[in-house]
Amino acid sequence: MTPEIVVVGSVAFDSIQAPAGSREKMLGGSASYAAAGAALFAPTGLVAVVGEDFPQEYVDSFARAGVDLAGFERAAGETFHWSGTYTDDMNDRTTNFTKLGVFESFSPRLPEAYRDAPCLALGNIAPALQLEVLSQMRAPKFVMLDTMNLWIANAKEDLLKAVAKSDMVVINEHEIRELTGKDSLVAGAKELLGMGPAYALVKKGEHGAFLLTNDYFLAAPAWPMALPVDSTGAGDTFSAGIIGTVAAAGNADKDTLRRAMANATCLASFACEAFGLEKLFAVTREDLDARVEAYRDMLP
Repeated sequence: MTPEIVVVGSVAFDSIQAPAGSREKMLGGSASYAAAGAALFAPTGLVAVVGEDFPQEYVDSFARAGVDLAGFERAAGETFHWSGTYTDDMNDRTTNFTKLGVFESFSPRLPEAYRDAPCLALGNIAPALQLEVLSQMRAPKFVMLDTMNLWIANAKEDLLKAVAKSDMVVINEHEIRELTGKDSLVAGAKELLGMGPAYALVKKGEHGAFLLTNDYFLAAPAWPMALPVDSTGAGDTFSAGIIGTVAAAGNADKDTLRRAMANATCLASFACEAFGLEKLFAVTREDLDARVEAYRDMLP
């Protein structure tokens, strides 16, 4: 099967301490959220690696969500494990530890059928790996790239190469300032467009997100939420809503991206309502469409 969306990134254990409670070794990782969310819109394949300790029940959860696992590997060793503690208002978190396990030697190998997929979501893995994945794709129509401060600081040359080969870069407000050196987010987004992508998507957490192209600007406020239960995968789920909408429409024109911003915002809000992927795995397309309708009614 050739999926319409290929997601490459981390599948991990997350251990979370937050005002709403705590969880140990629940399913996490950027690719987990992205794949589960994207599968609501279009056939999605997941490329990731886990260790021998990864429970079969988590694998089964992906399968039930409709995620194709032809690119999912199990290697000798332990699964990537991250632990974090959130502050009382959930706006900041402290990393307690990061144990890379088998993810440290992850070398993505795309199944033959995946190489013809029209849409590719590159999670915030090392830019050298993002370039490696891009070299395996034949002719993707839409490439979305995510990154993080670590790669901006330590692998900027490779990151800029990957950015130049991408159609959309998804980045948060802190990362775009570090990448471009611009204090203004809009100025930073314009600088980012000059690096090659057609779309710069800047995430601002509880303040929503905006998308900039050379021709237009789109903004989306966040879904109102007093206190998220767990916001760990919100950004990756947001990205899933974007690429999922693009894949389903078969294009990335202005009207499609306007719908994508609403879908992404509402999908991410569901992810925040429970720990890990608990809510995301339970949400139906009907649930999402109903929230999007309410969201649009909320706007001026």
